[in-house]
Amino acid sequence: MTTFANPDEEAIRRLLEETKRVVVVGLSPKAFRDSHRVARYLQEQGYEVVPVYPRENEILGQKVFRRVQDVPGPIDLVNVFRRSEDLPAVFDDVLSSEAAAIWTQLGCVDEDGARRARDAGLTVVMNRCVMVDHSRLLARG
Repeated sequence: MTTFANPDEEAIRRLLEETKRVVVVGLSPKAFRDSHRVARYLQEQGYEVVPVYPRENEILGQKVFRRVQDVPGPIDLVNVFRRSEDLPAVFDDVLSSEAAAIWTQLGCVDEDGARRARDAGLTVVMNRCVMVDHSRLLARG
């Protein structure tokens, strides 16, 4: 049984308005992949996008990091494109960083990871598409 509840619409709107820098875990270099399309959309909307991916050096013109905790500087939001079974390790990585929030894409759920992240003071959004929510709540142009 699922016990996790996402923040309400106003809290999600505030998160997206206050976010400047988004780390995208699982950002594929392949333009047809959802992670690539969403990250490109976020760039077009004015966000700084920082890729985390295991096998590339640059994606969307940005330096690629191997782990969230390796990303220097402030992290407003970590957007995750990984399968649910991979999320415990991703939550561990995010909790080892200075990230303020984590957002997992549609179909990606880790109740324990979400609880641990919330207990550590992070905002958690799970099983939603950041591009869909952003375009509905805030899109410009």
